[in-house]
Amino acid sequence: MTSTQPAQVTVNSENVRYTADTITTRYTYQTTAVQKEGDRVVVTPTSETYQFQTQKNVPKTGVMLVGLGGNNGSTFAATVAANKHNITWRSRIGHHTPDYFGSITQSSTVRMGYTAENEEVNVPLNGLVPLLNPNDIVIGGWDISNKNLADAMERSCVLEYDLQRQLRPYLEEIVPLPSIMYTDFVAQNQSKRASNILPGNAKLDHLNTIRKNIRDFKADNKLDKVIVLWTATTERFSEVIAGINDTAENFLASVEKDHPEVSPSSIFATAAILEGCAYINGSPQNTFVPGVIELAHQNKVFIAGDDFKSGQTKLKSVLVEFLVGAGIKPLSIASYNHLGNNDGYNLSSPAQFRSKEISKSNVVDDMVASNQILYKEGEHPDHCVVIKYVPAVGDSKRAMDEYTSQILMGGRNTMAIHNTCEDSLLAVPLIVDLVTITELFQRVQYSKEDTPENWAQLDPILSILSYLCKAPLVTPGTPLVNALFRQKCCIENILRSLVGIPPENHMLLEFKTLQYPGEKKTEN
Repeated sequence: MTSTQPAQVTVNSENVRYTADTITTRYTYQTTAVQKEGDRVVVTPTSETYQFQTQKNVPKTGVMLVGLGGNNGSTFAATVAANKHNITWRSRIGHHTPDYFGSITQSSTVRMGYTAENEEVNVPLNGLVPLLNPNDIVIGGWDISNKNLADAMERSCVLEYDLQRQLRPYLEEIVPLPSIMYTDFVAQNQSKRASNILPGNAKLDHLNTIRKNIRDFKADNKLDKVIVLWTATTERFSEVIAGINDTAENFLASVEKDHPEVSPSSIFATAAILEGCAYINGSPQNTFVPGVIELAHQNKVFIAGDDFKSGQTKLKSVLVEFLVGAGIKPLSIASYNHLGNNDGYNLSSPAQFRSKEISKSNVVDDMVASNQILYKEGEHPDHCVVIKYVPAVGDSKRAMDEYTSQILMGGRNTMAIHNTCEDSLLAVPLIVDLVTITELFQRVQYSKEDTPENWAQLDPILSILSYLCKAPLVTPGTPLVNALFRQKCCIENILRSLVGIPPENHMLLEFKTLQYPGEKKTEN
């Protein structure tokens, strides 16, 4: 067992039962059923009772990163090592201590309510339920470069030199396993760093090798579970073709036949699924073609993605939600980026940029569709995304956005925002959250009131992670939410349900129905 971040919250309720190993709650979920009858909307309140059971003991967990030697991978390993060993360092600004700032599981809080003295009480999000301590994560993975992680960290130029110097002994023994590289899926410029490639072109052999790598990593480190996460460079989109990758059976047959539309990331995802390991896609390509999604459902293995939502897109999902919610009509959004890391180098290729453009462009769709007063059917803001490679800025990405909106009586409002993002220092906390939340839900089961002993896991597409992804993967036919506030509320409220606490609704009715001394009650 690993060390668990202990829950600080104890819920005093007849609907919550604690044992040494589990937390079991009886939870009534209240929502609405809606019917549209022409211009008339009929809303019917509904409720359904669930039982949730969460295993309290956190298993020993390993994470295998595809792209381990890249900026994100080496910075993730360095961050975990710095926190685990409490390594402090100096920069020209001053003295620093390690942290997980930017991680909602490690550095954000959740409101519990008010004391009798009206003092608001907030607890760390990881105080709600027992979570994996990121310091205990065992790290391994693959990369097309054979540099050890100390050298990879130095190459990335993300962390301060004094910290790099102290971390070297902890990282230089970690060497990535050989990875898969099909040159038609990545930019040609990536060949320059390709010194650690699995031999041959037989995709089934590559699949079996990756599966063996996962089994060996799990056995060598005496792990209870492994989670696989893609943080390598962006691939081009795979073409979805009937008979090739539209079903699990067809996709596996296409792997055997070395079909050209079988991508490296889909092979990694398939290997993880067949080994019973959750797989998370941190890049924008369509790793999860229909056949891979069906395979995850068949094997009851969690998958999640796509593309880390760290900087410009996260801000966009906040700002557009605010504007549309305020009754202001965004007319155009022009987003410009330049960056100088290997991600930017790879995205200088048109096919790879197209994958990123798609994931960045769709982020406002649900917010626009939510307001039929502002937007007629089929109407949408002009939305332009530009990414340029500028080596001099390194990992310090520049993002410049211009939002032009229509306001009262035909007026125009323009907002221009300049955002300097340390790309990997924003992405690594997302990796922490993606891993810790995925691991938690592998310990959660639910049942419904009419079948109380029929325990099941959540849907294999772990859409609760949408807050962390630019292009959230959801089960086909279910709602896609990009609005950041709603996504964050989803995480918090589902965690609250696991301990039997009502969802946060921000009504504060207890403070809005007060009666002053001497005020008479209204007679009915």
